Amino acid sequence: MLIGRRARGRFFLNAGRILQSRVLAGGECMKTTNRTVYNSRMINIAVEGNIGSGKTTFLDHFKKFPEVEVCEEPVEKWRNINGYNLLGLMYQDPHRWSLTFQTYVQLTMVKMRTAKQQRPIRLTERSIYSAKYCFVQNLYNCGYMPHSEYTVLTEWFQWLIENLELNLDLIVYLRTSPENCLKRIKERNRSEEAGITAEFLDVLHRLHEDWLIHKQFEVPAKVLVLDGDLSLHDMCKMFDEKKDEILLKNNSHSNCSLQVDTIS
Repeated sequence: MLIGRRARGRFFLNAGRILQSRVLAGGECMKTTNRTVYNSRMINIAVEGNIGSGKTTFLDHFKKFPEVEVCEEPVEKWRNINGYNLLGLMYQDPHRWSLTFQTYVQLTMVKMRTAKQQRPIRLTERSIYSAKYCFVQNLYNCGYMPHSEYTVLTEWFQWLIENLELNLDLIVYLRTSPENCLKRIKERNRSEEAGITAEFLDVLHRLHEDWLIHKQFEVPAKVLVLDGDLSLHDMCKMFDEKKDEILLKNNSHSNCSLQVDTIS
């Protein structure tokens, strides 16, 4: 058991060193005394929300803007890493696969965030913050992840946010009722999501609320709350009406104050 813990510790330490060296080798950042800082002229925005909250609709809407780069969750990577469907395995047996899956989620989210930005505004589906404060937290609260594994992921998360510039300029929170989320999940019919229940979505909803509304966890940017219960047509209309606020065209994007703006 002791050997296993030491091996795991060496794995995370070496992985951190490799990740940092690869980021620095990219030439798209500058190094301060203890943190990697990316080009501050670029805007990074994350769209957050429950499963089925409308994030794909949001990202598809903004793909048409030439100044916007859209980064969707790397679900296909989660479904196939050298032939292993980690997403499916995690849903089938969360006691066994939660740590493995969430470790890979953290890695893929960081790689996506630190990749060279091609356009002035980057919209990202979720973030390393929601992975930790909502999904990892849920696995731990439900007893699927023991405290030892939760501690490992927490320390790994803290190392990443303290050593890499992963902050955001804005978080767009699609605030959607669990009932509507479940309806949309059934309509899109993804095989891995077949077992998702209303109770599970309700728990995730409360965790998003605890994080982005009640601020029980660190909120790294200003939060813009949008009504995710609207119909597809009305959501797209709202996105058009609020596009300047969503894309921060009327604001300094250096690092927004921590507050909640609700728009419906």
